[in-house]
Amino acid sequence: MDTLKMGAHGLAVSSLQQMLNAAGASLVVDGWFGDATADAVAAYQQRIGLVVDGVAGPKTLQVLAAGSKPAGMLGAADLQAAAEKLDVSVAAIRAVNEVESAGAGFLPDGRCKVLFERHVMHQRLQAAGADVAALAARYPLLINPQRGGYAGGAAEWQRLTNAGLVSGYPDLAVEAASWGAFQIMGYHWQRLGYASAAEFEAAMQDSEAGQLDGFMRFIAADPVLLKALRTRKWADFAHGYNGPAYAANLYDVKLARAYERYASQAEAVAA
Repeated sequence: MDTLKMGAHGLAVSSLQQMLNAAGASLVVDGWFGDATADAVAAYQQRIGLVVDGVAGPKTLQVLAAGSKPAGMLGAADLQAAAEKLDVSVAAIRAVNEVESAGAGFLPDGRCKVLFERHVMHQRLQAAGADVAALAARYPLLINPQRGGYAGGAAEWQRLTNAGLVSGYPDLAVEAASWGAFQIMGYHWQRLGYASAAEFEAAMQDSEAGQLDGFMRFIAADPVLLKALRTRKWADFAHGYNGPAYAANLYDVKLARAYERYASQAEAVAA
């Protein structure tokens, strides 16, 4: 679903206005996203328990189409509670969420978002004593000392599943993927207090609330990372969260931009 915001126009906006009217608004269906439409979106978000920003993103559109917020979908209260517990701003948490997974923890087919890392699979197999050289030679898209080979979306599940099958180590495939709305790597399961990689996977598959809990555990377990998030030292945070290659993907720049946007939105709504 496309994000609809101030200045957008066309049939998608007309459809949005019709859905908002069906939910109780009184908009002129003209296909233009102006102040009245933004106010109606914000009012709906407030009423349904979503984050209030006046922007009709994928979650707002999904809830409008369904008529209610699915259980387990993150809402304003969830993010506020997490921000208070970690003593960070809500805008900072939303920035991490956006940069890591485009703001959602699940694929359209209902499965948790994952990104399989073939170089991590190589590392985990090597540590487990597997014949990693032979596996890498035969399955370089799944097991490789170099990062890459991404397929994106639902295809990442196929990569993860295949890596577990061909290697004979399905738990290591879980460990070699990042999971959910905050893209936490599976190999952190023990440090974060999960009983097994399978329990970690189940928590990530359960709900966005479960994914947020995993994120909070991850941040709370790393004082340096927590301090960087609190003080919005984005380069330091990106280095700790995404690894030393963060700069190549401009994670720190993306985080800073997303934070400023969300902070500005919060100020505008409050005003």
